[in-house]
Amino acid sequence: MYFWVCGCCGALRPRYKRLVDNIFPEDPEDGLVKANMEKLTFYALSAPEKLDRIGAYLSERLSRDVARHRYGYVCIAMEALDQLLMACHCQSINLFVESFLKMVRKLLESDKPSLQILGTNSFVKFANIEEDTPSYHRSYDFFVSRFSEMCHSSYEDPDIRTKIRMAGIKGLQGVVRKTVNDELQANIWDPQHMDKIVPSLLFNLQSGERTESRSPSPLQASEKEKESPVELTERCFRELLGRAAYGNIKNAITPVLMHLDNHSLWEGKTFAVRCFKIIMYSIQSQHSHLVIQQLLGHLDANSKNSATVRAGIVEVLLEAAAIASSGSVGPTVLEVFNTLLRQLRLSVDYELTGSYDGNTNIGTKIIKAHEERQLQEAVIRTIGSFANTLPTYQRSEVMLFIMGKIPVPGVHLALPSTGSGPEGTRMIQIMLLKSLVQVTAGFQTTNMLTALPNSFLEPLLSFSLTEDPEARLLVLQILLSLIDRHDNRPNFFAYVIISDISVLKLKVDKCSRQDNLFMKKHGQQLYRHIYLGCKEQSSGREHYETLFALLGLLSVELANEEVVVDLIRLTLALQDLALSTDEALPVYNRCAVHALAAAYLNLICQLTTVPAFCQHIHEVIEARQKESPFLLPEDVFIDNPKLLSSLEKVEGDVLFLQSKITEVLGGSGYNTERLATPYVPQYTDEDRLSKRKSIGETISLQVEVESRNSPEKEERTPTEEITFETLKNAIVDSVGMEEQERERRRLVVEKFQKAPFEEIAAHCGARATLLQSKLNQIFEITIRPPPSPSGTISSGYGQTQSRSVPIYEMKFPDLCVY
Repeated sequence: MYFWVCGCCGALRPRYKRLVDNIFPEDPEDGLVKANMEKLTFYALSAPEKLDRIGAYLSERLSRDVARHRYGYVCIAMEALDQLLMACHCQSINLFVESFLKMVRKLLESDKPSLQILGTNSFVKFANIEEDTPSYHRSYDFFVSRFSEMCHSSYEDPDIRTKIRMAGIKGLQGVVRKTVNDELQANIWDPQHMDKIVPSLLFNLQSGERTESRSPSPLQASEKEKESPVELTERCFRELLGRAAYGNIKNAITPVLMHLDNHSLWEGKTFAVRCFKIIMYSIQSQHSHLVIQQLLGHLDANSKNSATVRAGIVEVLLEAAAIASSGSVGPTVLEVFNTLLRQLRLSVDYELTGSYDGNTNIGTKIIKAHEERQLQEAVIRTIGSFANTLPTYQRSEVMLFIMGKIPVPGVHLALPSTGSGPEGTRMIQIMLLKSLVQVTAGFQTTNMLTALPNSFLEPLLSFSLTEDPEARLLVLQILLSLIDRHDNRPNFFAYVIISDISVLKLKVDKCSRQDNLFMKKHGQQLYRHIYLGCKEQSSGREHYETLFALLGLLSVELANEEVVVDLIRLTLALQDLALSTDEALPVYNRCAVHALAAAYLNLICQLTTVPAFCQHIHEVIEARQKESPFLLPEDVFIDNPKLLSSLEKVEGDVLFLQSKITEVLGGSGYNTERLATPYVPQYTDEDRLSKRKSIGETISLQVEVESRNSPEKEERTPTEEITFETLKNAIVDSVGMEEQERERRRLVVEKFQKAPFEEIAAHCGARATLLQSKLNQIFEITIRPPPSPSGTISSGYGQTQSRSVPIYEMKFPDLCVY
């Protein structure tokens, strides 16, 4: 009777329950009953409204089997759920999914690693399914937390621990795939989720590095490469970043920065650099500048941290800038460089003051000077790396920006030092000039006038006259980078005389109109600073070699016939400088200047291809090789030059003769008058005169204005009646008047070029006196009441003084009275 009742009740059970029960065999080791599973799947497809009940019943059985530790049936139930999930895509699948996720959650909460892995694998399969209908109430918060916890598993058995961690990584990957493109789901990019996902991935990346470093053999590593948690983690991390939109970059990067901070991973640099390489290669290229900005902000936030931490952040910036595209700096170009320059200044202050807060309290951190130096070099390299990603016009802006930050003695400091004094100012100058060297490296421009405006070139050249030899050398290197547009710089080495420069394979183009204008405007400035640079007693071998390279580049890149003549005159003036006893130059400097002149004249004579010129230069060089080898670069620009104690008798055949050079070049069409005129540098600041006129024209204009305002012409000439005869005479005499005016201007210019200094000074003094008298007259009119129409009275110094009368006695014109 009992058996009949059970069978009868079993027949009354709902069909979906009977179908579910039939998929479970008596022995769980036999696995899922496939025939019955096909029946269940067909029933679910035929009656989709029963799908949620099927899921609820399977969930109930699975919970009971987990509680009874019947893990074989648990696996069968999950397999059945997976198959149903893959087969059914009806609108009512949402309720079934809820039952499915409930069962996955039950497995993940278990202490058994096998069940955790089983649940994770089912969730990953579910994550790869594209659902047809949206879900408004589904939550994945538990899965994010649980998978992140599994990523940090510390299970005793290393193999099982690895499997659990890999399951956690796969689970996080599934959560991202399932939610990242579903606007109805909770935003996976929220900080509460990113703060769990990203550190979990980084933890496994870091752990994998340590494991790989202990790998016993490359063969074993390659065999297990597919199972490596590191590879899986990196793939998951790349997928996460690749899906990040513009507004989500910050939330994805912030946990990375916090993880590196909390685990002191900036100091090692290697892992931090690897992380950001993955980030920069994975995100969309147009978002690169957002990562750069976050790194810069983090660098500012760590301004008072140790130098090794800041150096690690800077190294990461360096690598990120190298990877990113030309848009890596983003819209705020100058802000990027401003942040780096600010860090440079702070590092100099820290190095010199010895503390992060400007005083030396007991509680302050110990600052190591060599670490700060390493940081400074890293910042300078990073500035150069960023500059290399910029187009030419933006690089020019950056050059101007950095130049504006360099403190100039006697001028308001753009980068005030917090207490480091003059030494801090000098160090900042050096660091910023080094930054300019990096920015200008590889700089290419077709128009030198626009690339090197006065606002940049003039302050740059002013630093070439400082007493600091290091600053002068940096300025010369900057000039070389700016002028060298065809990569000719490596070919100019001054330590040897080259008899045939064709072996150098110099790239020489015809000088463009813009180049001619540039040299006409700035050529004399450059010549003057080259001359004064050779005159500096603290100049060493590197200075003279760099000066030779500068002369050579000017000859190749920017030279026309007029520039060649001026460069030859400059070189002969340098020879006279080395011969002069008035400058008190050391013996080495004199020999170096002679060697520099010989090396350059050897170069320029072959560039001009005038046989007689080349012959004279080669004769002098041969004479020096026999009589005075210490005047040639081979014996001067070496480590231990053998020089005489003094240079008193340098004359005769060992000197280049200006008269001879003028003669031979004059025969080839060069300007002999200009060649015969010795070069004399302008020691006054002539660059402050008119920017569009020559000095002579400016003086002529000033004299013309002065002559028009002279006392002799104060009285107005009476108005002349204009008649037909007057106009006829004006037309006839116009040519003669123009010639007279041209001759008068020529005489004025000649007077100021050749007149003695005392005469010019007296003239300028008279002009100043005239100006003062005019100002006095203006002040008299403005301060005193208007003069009386009745006349004036005489003052004590022969001048006339206006007599003041009351206003009511003054006589006003009728038009002024109403």
